[in-house]
Amino acid sequence: MSTTPRVVIIGAGIVGANLADELTQRGWDRVTVLDQGPLPLTGGSTSHAPGLVFQTNASKTMTEFATYTVEKLLSLDVDGAWCFNQVGGLEVATTPERLADLHRKQGWATSWGVPGEVVGAEECARLHPLLDPEQVLGGLHTPTDGLAKASRAVVALMRRAESRGAEFRGSTRVVGITQAGGRVTGVRTDRGEVPADVVVSCGGFWGRELGELVGMRVPLLPLAHQYVRTGQVAELVGRNDEQIEARMPILRHQDQDLYYREHNDCIGIGSYAHRPMPVRIGDLPEVDDDDMGEAAMPSMLPFTEEDFAPSWEHSQLLLPSLREAKIETGFNGIFSFTPDGGPLIGESPEVAGFWIAEAVWVTHSSGVARAVAQLLVDGRSEIELHGCDVARFDEFQTTDAYVDETSQRNFVEIYDVLHPLQPKESPRDLRVSPFHDRQKELGAFFLESHGWERPHWYEANAHLVDELPAEWQPPARDAWSAMFHSPIAAAEAWKTRTGVALYDMTPLTRIEVSGPGALAFLERLTTGKMDKSVGSVTYTLALDEAGGIRSDLTVARLAEDRFQVGANGRLDLDYLQRQAPHDHSVQIRDITGGTCCIGVWGPLARDLVQPLTGDDFSNEGLKYFRAKAAHLGGIPVTAMRLSYVGELGWEIYTSAEYGRRLWDVLWEAGRDLGVIAAGRAAFNSLRLEKGYRSWGTDMTTEHNPYEAGVGFAVRPQKGEFVGRDAVAGLSEETVTRRLTCLTVDDGQSVLLGHEPVFLDGRPAGHVTSAAFGHTIGRPVAYAWLPAVQVGTSVEIQYFDRRVRATVAAEPLVDPEMTRIRR
Repeated sequence: MSTTPRVVIIGAGIVGANLADELTQRGWDRVTVLDQGPLPLTGGSTSHAPGLVFQTNASKTMTEFATYTVEKLLSLDVDGAWCFNQVGGLEVATTPERLADLHRKQGWATSWGVPGEVVGAEECARLHPLLDPEQVLGGLHTPTDGLAKASRAVVALMRRAESRGAEFRGSTRVVGITQAGGRVTGVRTDRGEVPADVVVSCGGFWGRELGELVGMRVPLLPLAHQYVRTGQVAELVGRNDEQIEARMPILRHQDQDLYYREHNDCIGIGSYAHRPMPVRIGDLPEVDDDDMGEAAMPSMLPFTEEDFAPSWEHSQLLLPSLREAKIETGFNGIFSFTPDGGPLIGESPEVAGFWIAEAVWVTHSSGVARAVAQLLVDGRSEIELHGCDVARFDEFQTTDAYVDETSQRNFVEIYDVLHPLQPKESPRDLRVSPFHDRQKELGAFFLESHGWERPHWYEANAHLVDELPAEWQPPARDAWSAMFHSPIAAAEAWKTRTGVALYDMTPLTRIEVSGPGALAFLERLTTGKMDKSVGSVTYTLALDEAGGIRSDLTVARLAEDRFQVGANGRLDLDYLQRQAPHDHSVQIRDITGGTCCIGVWGPLARDLVQPLTGDDFSNEGLKYFRAKAAHLGGIPVTAMRLSYVGELGWEIYTSAEYGRRLWDVLWEAGRDLGVIAAGRAAFNSLRLEKGYRSWGTDMTTEHNPYEAGVGFAVRPQKGEFVGRDAVAGLSEETVTRRLTCLTVDDGQSVLLGHEPVFLDGRPAGHVTSAAFGHTIGRPVAYAWLPAVQVGTSVEIQYFDRRVRATVAAEPLVDPEMTRIRR
């Protein structure tokens, strides 16, 4: 008898069928797939999906999902009929801004291993003969993109999964999830209960309702998206047949929010140019199973012709052949959107064994299914998932109001050219530090991250730009790198290196871990030694079982059984809560909102702080990486001798109620010293000059500590901890790739991240973090590259040109650490 877990997958669309296939491939043969619709055309998004697969994405993870989907669907057929037609993809530009963006996308493609080339207008017309070359400036051609026949792929996947023991049941509505002791035990349907050890919701736009069955908030919004099919197009007659359907590349005209594909001698057109059309599940039409077909299903709403009229005009302009054609059919098809555009993968925090894989498009379906299967079977995905984990969202981000507004905004912006720093326009001011009003008085330019308003620079410091010494003068920037930037950042970096500055560090996640079991708990989950004296602060890592970097943490021991953990966000809180012992010996509490933090950094930091307190803030009184309770100007604080800008100073914490007063006390005490407030732009530049890593950008679970240059944080001699065996025997000398420091030779080309790096003329890696290094007077970039020697010359592709860079020894500033330890 099989001993693999009993798995019930809810949803027999492209995601559910792929997951059944991936699980049974791994030997899990007790898999049941349920769907409320008839098989195989169940009436969800898969049944009407146009199937365009464009692989290239700013996210490496999303690109890898898509690349695997292409690979897998290419290997499938149904009685000889294709499941993936690799006709290639073509994205065209009608504006200089879009053409520049296509060069940037081509850089992403190169970074992530997808072939692609930016071509001229005539080549665009050769690739897609219906295209008017006079309308375009050029295009990005990716030959491995193509068309997925999703409904056919489902049939192939079902057959294969069933041959390995899986069972598919259609016309079976899920009405409840049974559970006992905090774990799922089965699924209740209108045809009886199906026992289960694991339940995976792959219900697509029904995912929100399925999550509610276990009290899980699934932050997705169903939205309608217009798709039409023309009548016969004269130029296509005789080019294709029912078997092939398409020979020209799939086409995107993103300047007008449109895409196109062939349907034999007709053209299918999809539009995101219309108003957002949110859908209430309760308003969906009832379709009998006997009537279900390509023209009638719950996910296909009536076509609103007036919304499509402008798109039809733009289509006829780009593809003149359509001027003699007519729209034959159309519908408003339902898809899932999320607050940040990413899929939703993960397990319910309250009910063990209930998983979701939602808001997944056909493009990424096989890749997501493989990742979920690996999570279930192996405990980890080989592709890192921090941008897909449903636990990435804070509580406010799962509310209906937030999900509805931000998901609709994502629909509107789906094809827009968006800058990496571009913030949400709304909602704003959701989370502000206690000194927000003071920052506004100083002319703070705020960008938003996870709801927090974060100053990037202060207009009050504009006069300092004229006072900058010649060696600190920043170069002029191109239009792209100048967006959401100001030369004031150079002045703020200068003042931090030469005077003293206040930084708002409040948005950084703070977690309190306390109780009699707290020490043993943190010893088990981290790579560093936690059993140190009260007041110690430790930079450490949390690894997964394979030795990948789950997070980096700063842990302060504030009492024998109380620790403050400086974390990277909601995912760390979720991980700690899941790992907590059931005996209640450990309490875990997110204290971020109830506290605040000011970084006081610079060579004059001690001159500012010491007169405010009777506590000893000398080097001997509070050593580097130590913490202590103190009073500053009568305010109770916890001061930690840390600095992520590489200068003398402290992170000073207090409860939120004292926050504004703390700012005022420090500001008044620093007036005679020339204190300034400084923002994230200066902070990022200074931290890169010191070689400090940013988890999620520079390193993830795909990297081990020694590759990432943080092997010093691993203490195998302390005893057992998660990932210890996996990193045993590794060292910085044994790795074959490294997170590598680069300086840009021309001294002025400021990169923004994700650019491909070439070694000896061949793609060899990609940039992670980048900024202008104001102290050293040249741009800095970190990149994943093969292990190479300091001094090695490389090239970095920036839009349509390459800039030379040199591998540098790190850190670039104060390698002896004398400034930070004075």
